[in-house]
Amino acid sequence: MSSPTPAHPSATPSLTERRKAATRMEIARAAAALFVKQGLRATRAEDIAQAAGIAPRTFYRYFATKEEAVAPLYAAGADRWAEAVRTAPPELPVSQALEHATRHILTPDAGVSARSWEWVRTLVRLADSSPALRKVWAEACHEAEARLAEILARRNEGDDNVAAPAPGLRFAAAVAAASVRVAVENWAAGDAPAQGAEGPAPLAMRNLAALRDFPWEDITARPA
Repeated sequence: MSSPTPAHPSATPSLTERRKAATRMEIARAAAALFVKQGLRATRAEDIAQAAGIAPRTFYRYFATKEEAVAPLYAAGADRWAEAVRTAPPELPVSQALEHATRHILTPDAGVSARSWEWVRTLVRLADSSPALRKVWAEACHEAEARLAEILARRNEGDDNVAAPAPGLRFAAAVAAASVRVAVENWAAGDAPAQGAEGPAPLAMRNLAALRDFPWEDITARPA
């Protein structure tokens, strides 16, 4: 999994910020590997620090708890989909841009490797069984939803410098994000491979198909 793309292209992070983001992601990968290998309960923050090659005090400079350590991975996955919507061909209407992004990002080896999807399954399952991890997952999804609303606003305006998204855009983003989130959660709860008819991409496409009568264009249009 890769680190999130900045919400605004002009807001280029400084070298220090990039280094901090890289360190956060290294810690997140170490935490995820341990969670997958030995489970959440058996993993301590000190174990994550050791696996990441840092001191425990350094770990706590970046994260307050072991559960928060995987937040960058949750955020990266959600942001990757939002970014795919942003870069979808501009001539596509909102509904097709969402489908284009969903098909690309959720198809194994297109957006994320098939092996990484098994990590996704474990991390989403753990979020379902751990209140602390569920909170981290929910916050990542909420932040991605807000970013998607900004992206839909910029697609409408053709400009990166738009005002805060209107309520209609936030609603549309919430509907679209829920379609993908629920698909990933449903897939993670079962045993189907990431590739195939019951993988996350087909499940998400079915959810979006069920919303074909949703007034995407009307609700995301700029008020007259």
